[in-house]
Amino acid sequence: MPSSCRVKGWDAMEYDEKLVRFRQAHLNPFNKQLGPRHHEQEPSEKVTSEDTLPELPAGEPEFHYSERMMDLGLSEDHFSRPVGLFLASDVQQLRQAIEECKQVILELPEQSEKQKDAVVRLIHLRLKLQELKDPNEEEPNIRVLLEHRFYKEKSKSVKQTCDKCNTIIWGLIQTWYTCTGCCYRCHSKCLNLISKPCVSSKVSHQAEYELNICPETGLDSQDYRCAECRAPISLRGVPSEARQCDYTGQYYCSHCHWNDLAVIPARVVHNWDFEPRKVSRCSMRYLALMVSRPVLRLREINPLLFNYVEELVEIRKLRQDILLMKPYFITCKEAMEARLLLQLQDRQHFVENDEMYSIQDLLEVHMGRLSCSLTEIHTLFAKHIKLDCERCQAKGFVCELCKEGDVLFPFDSHTSVCNDCSAVFHRDCYYDNSTTCPKCARLTLRKQSLFQEPGLDMDA
Repeated sequence: MPSSCRVKGWDAMEYDEKLVRFRQAHLNPFNKQLGPRHHEQEPSEKVTSEDTLPELPAGEPEFHYSERMMDLGLSEDHFSRPVGLFLASDVQQLRQAIEECKQVILELPEQSEKQKDAVVRLIHLRLKLQELKDPNEEEPNIRVLLEHRFYKEKSKSVKQTCDKCNTIIWGLIQTWYTCTGCCYRCHSKCLNLISKPCVSSKVSHQAEYELNICPETGLDSQDYRCAECRAPISLRGVPSEARQCDYTGQYYCSHCHWNDLAVIPARVVHNWDFEPRKVSRCSMRYLALMVSRPVLRLREINPLLFNYVEELVEIRKLRQDILLMKPYFITCKEAMEARLLLQLQDRQHFVENDEMYSIQDLLEVHMGRLSCSLTEIHTLFAKHIKLDCERCQAKGFVCELCKEGDVLFPFDSHTSVCNDCSAVFHRDCYYDNSTTCPKCARLTLRKQSLFQEPGLDMDA
């Protein structure tokens, strides 16, 4: 190998070693006593001109502390835990490094690669500072305020928006909480500023909808203030824009009304209108909690809706049949072991009555999904009773008018059921012969024969 190549290689290695020594001596962010370009030397050591950092090329901008701070986390490992405990001075020095890094970010050109790298290093420094803090000073995991039950979130990668201050929650460097009842999210610093109780308490104590369509009363009834936080508002946008909630009809400020969209229950039950409309944050959370609660008695609120929406008539018939099948399953050992009724565990009210509906039920009726799923469950239930289970088959009926035909069940489409004794007949036989149930007639005659004794009042 030529001697000139060996000399160049040796010079490069020597330069790298000197650069490493320079960084170790000058770029320690935890050494307060050293300036950005100077450090203390042992009496026996001297800094030669060879240990100085090479000058920047011509035209390259120079920023205060930039070379020092841009090297944070690269030349040295500031994020590994040394042996023993961290002292208070370590936390203070790390805070000083964070402040200097923030200053560097402000001085560097916008959107430059160096500025982006500095931001990443700032995040790492803050994460390290959070690890070094005294565990006794950490935020509590559970906070209870105004019936909210806040849990401290552990997710660091999800970006959320604070419901109180309407700013972004940076999970990497900020502590934030979520209410388990209404999903209210906020910074830890905003917890004590919350003034609205948890809407889940209202759902628990008074689960009902506002069934008047956009019941507006005007800004004057609100004293030209936000209905939630009482901040001054006006339709002109001065000092803050007034935004109307289509559910409550009230006006809110931009911090309490984010133009969220939701289906309005009053418009559904009166107009069969599922178009989402703008609602306040409080109404949004309330409607989200209420969406699966069966609180709508449609036959009382709007009985004409069944004449307008044919799917509702079909759903009502399927629900009535399922209620007639329920006694078979309760008394059937095989059905209880198979847990057939758990097919409707998401809609428990379907096995309790045929009148109550939730907004989720009506949404799925509108989209055509509820009819299909309920038909499948109806077919599965009927198959067990009429084909698979001998015990359930033995509980069928024979038409007492014609005494012919197959075994009848009360949920068959071609049968009629007596409301008094629950006897089952062919529909054609029942209406062709008489509107009086023959079984009930026999029971009436038997009672009359029992009371045909002299001096005994049958009505006594």
